[in-house]
Amino acid sequence: MDSNVTPRMIRVVLPYHLRNLARVGAEVEVEVAADGIEHATTQAVLDALEARYPVLRGTIRDHATHERRAFLRYFACGEDISFEPTDAALPAAIAAGDEPFLVVGAIAGGRGRSLTRRAGARLPSPRGRERARPAAGRRPN
Repeated sequence: MDSNVTPRMIRVVLPYHLRNLARVGAEVEVEVAADGIEHATTQAVLDALEARYPVLRGTIRDHATHERRAFLRYFACGEDISFEPTDAALPAAIAAGDEPFLVVGAIAGGRGRSLTRRAGARLPSPRGRERARPAAGRRPN
């Protein structure tokens, strides 16, 4: 290891499904070699995370391209850094271990049912008309 490179303990928070897969708690610490506090990068954090928990390889980033998986986001100090270059320096608070690096599972699509809807209220359809109730004895699709 180069004399200018200092190992840093970076705190990482994982989404529930990855915590279960790796059999860890909500937050883990990984040792990242950083050339000064300002040079810890997303790539270095993810490399260290996958080295420490090999079961996570391919779940956060693609095996071959190392591109972020579509339904995951990275956050540092409250900012979405998912589309930043992975070799860009992380904020000093992350590198110092004061703030965690967050891997967040994105929530997408689907037809949610609001409490009002579950209570039986009739809501207008997306086109502004009321939805027809299904005929007796038939289940809606």
